[in-house]
Amino acid sequence: MVELFLDGGPFMYPILLLLLGGLALVVERFRSLAQSQADSEGFMEAVSKAVKAGGAKKALAVCDGHDGPVSNICKAGLEKSGKGADQVEKAIENAGSLEMAFLEKNMGWLTAIVAIAPMMGFTGTVWGMIGAFEAIEAANDISPAVVAGGISQALLTTAFGLVVAMIIQVCQNYFSSQIDAMVLDMEEKSIELTDLLTSK
Repeated sequence: MVELFLDGGPFMYPILLLLLGGLALVVERFRSLAQSQADSEGFMEAVSKAVKAGGAKKALAVCDGHDGPVSNICKAGLEKSGKGADQVEKAIENAGSLEMAFLEKNMGWLTAIVAIAPMMGFTGTVWGMIGAFEAIEAANDISPAVVAGGISQALLTTAFGLVVAMIIQVCQNYFSSQIDAMVLDMEEKSIELTDLLTSK
């Protein structure tokens, strides 16, 4: 593997940096999203019981004991309880926007790596083909032995760039599905909270 990497030429190094940077972002996103996941159904049951038993203040104590986006938007809504449905909805909406930004943090960088890695590989391909034609010109010969090195370098950079893009793309798709599920859960629970506070 090391030999193939070295045979790929100078463009293998920036592609390797893209891979390492992408994997660092993948680890960061995995840990962050894992921490954001929580038992929202159980949490909402506890909030509902607290609101019915002791009002918004008791429900806020429940929020303080939980982490995650659902807990944060519920806390924002509960803090505006008693100031009208419009204030509650606005607070929940603002908190939801902040949570969305947090969930989607660094996803743009993953998208950039998916796009840049194969482009870098194709650039290495062009570089390798230029080298192959220069070798033909220098040797005044078009035999396979003369052009093999340049063509091999061209194919290796393309392959490596595509592999890097595929690895990061799979991870990005997984994170996108997780984020979509969390956003849907946030929307459902915010509606539940709004109904709970306006009907109590």
